[in-house]
Amino acid sequence: MQTLYPPPGSASTDYGILRSFASASEREAFYGSPLFKNWLAEIEPMVEGKSSPRQLSGLEAWFRDGQEPMPPRWKMALLTWPAVWLVSTIVRTVLAPALGPVLPGVLESGVVTASVVSILTWIAMPLVVRVARPWLYPKSQQSSIKPGSLSHSG
Repeated sequence: MQTLYPPPGSASTDYGILRSFASASEREAFYGSPLFKNWLAEIEPMVEGKSSPRQLSGLEAWFRDGQEPMPPRWKMALLTWPAVWLVSTIVRTVLAPALGPVLPGVLESGVVTASVVSILTWIAMPLVVRVARPWLYPKSQQSSIKPGSLSHSG
């Protein structure tokens, strides 16, 4: 579980909680448990409005941002596809010749795919999302422009 705090210096009072579960049945068991229900009752006096749960799975987790709505799925797919293509091509080009003579095909494939997933998770996708942020979350860029901060020439 991870707590998301309002950005430093902001007037926001929005907090978030990220929870991960091994399976849907474990998630349902947790939300139906007396522990969770007692916790909800305990924090109720501190909560303004209703909570808005969002379930993320698979590739969406790379694009989660505590302060922005999820980008459209087509944008997530469009960014993920070239990243997977490039990383898998590079990893296979580098590792396959080195592993081919040493490991049987199925083990070589396992090492290559584990490398691809690791590089995507910790390097490629965080970089791609950071670079594409203005395109993924265009409204956040507009809201960060303060009135009078743009100059007109002419």
